Amino acid sequence: MDWLYPLSGLVVGMIVGLTGVGGGSLMTPLLMLVFGISPAIAVGTDLLYAAFTKMGGSVAHHRRGTVQWNIVGRLALGSVPASIVTTVFLHWLGADATKFNSLITSSLGVALILTAGAIIFRARLAQYAAHDAAAKSGWREKYIVQITIFTGVVLGVLVTISSIGAGALGTVALFFLYPKFKPVNIVGTDIAHAVPLTLVAGLGHAAIGTVNWYLLASLLVGSLPGIWIGSHLSSRVPEKWLRTALATMLLVIGGKFVF
Repeated sequence: MDWLYPLSGLVVGMIVGLTGVGGGSLMTPLLMLVFGISPAIAVGTDLLYAAFTKMGGSVAHHRRGTVQWNIVGRLALGSVPASIVTTVFLHWLGADATKFNSLITSSLGVALILTAGAIIFRARLAQYAAHDAAAKSGWREKYIVQITIFTGVVLGVLVTISSIGAGALGTVALFFLYPKFKPVNIVGTDIAHAVPLTLVAGLGHAAIGTVNWYLLASLLVGSLPGIWIGSHLSSRVPEKWLRTALATMLLVIGGKFVF
């Protein structure tokens, strides 16, 4: 089945290139349900997979000037320490393999359902956030730094346990926190923050032995050209259809893990 790993990376990479989302939310369930990879190995490997695949996107957004690095710093101030603490907790929990895998599977299911909702209602949530900002701008601006750091903490915990959340959920959170920003700045900032978060979380998993390096390399061989192909096809395929299909699939998979 070795050749299926690069093929899976190619398919997931194309979906990411087409829709901008779906990396971790597709790869982790795919590794678990199709290839029978244990939850811990699937999450740990996918975290480093996400870190490497998002590096290119982060550099591209930086060159275009669409990354708000001060906000990346605020998010990382919360997410990186939270990821380290969560990794230590997972290492301690690793003594009981049943609880370890059960926690990851349940968290993964919840994260998938939340991600599906974020994909479906992304536009509406962005509009609501902009309307809400006009009414509460003073309150928001007063505590924006603290709220952003706390958002980073939440993302750090969720991403470290499930490998999901740095993409769609992070984007939605930024829409609410910074509704006056252009969508491209929101996306660029979210991608830039995802790199240190997934890298730290992935290295944490590697330290406790839950990363399959051969699997990681095989996935990257397919995904890197897949992202390039998908990004070039994105203008020819109706994004709305793709996002709806992706959200529906994530909702079904998430329900399977939770229930």
